[in-house]
Amino acid sequence: MGTAGPYVPRLGDLAQDTARDGRIGIVVTLPGPDAPTYHLRTPDGGAEWSAPADGTSLRPVPAEVTHVTPMKRDAVYDHRAQQGALPVLVHYEDGNTSDSVLVMTPAQLEVYHLQLSRIIELRDMACGADR
Repeated sequence: MGTAGPYVPRLGDLAQDTARDGRIGIVVTLPGPDAPTYHLRTPDGGAEWSAPADGTSLRPVPAEVTHVTPMKRDAVYDHRAQQGALPVLVHYEDGNTSDSVLVMTPAQLEVYHLQLSRIIELRDMACGADR
C-alpha cells in the first residue's frame, strides 16, 4: 500500500476524472461556499463538468517528458542479464527531473555505438570546416 495522501487538486491543475472515463480537464472552480463541487473544463475550452467535492474521482495528470540526458556516471554491462545500463536524467515540461536508467540489449548497444560514432564524426567534420 502507498503512503501518499489523497490528491487535492488546486485551481488551474490538470486532473483526470475517473468518473468520466478518464476525461482530462483543468480545475476551474474549487469546492467551497460558492460551489459544492469541483468544476473542470477541457484544455481546449469545452463544456464544464463537475466532480465530487471530496475529489475521489480525480487523479493528477503527470507532466510530459520533454527530453532525457545522460548523467555523468559510468555505464555498466550486466553479463548475466545480457544488457547494458546508462544512467539518465529525465526532464519534464513542468521543470522537474528524475533519475532513471536506459537499459539496452546487446543489439541496441551496437546500433547506438554506430550512431554515436557517426555524431562524433559529424561534429569533428564541422569543427574542421570552421578552421
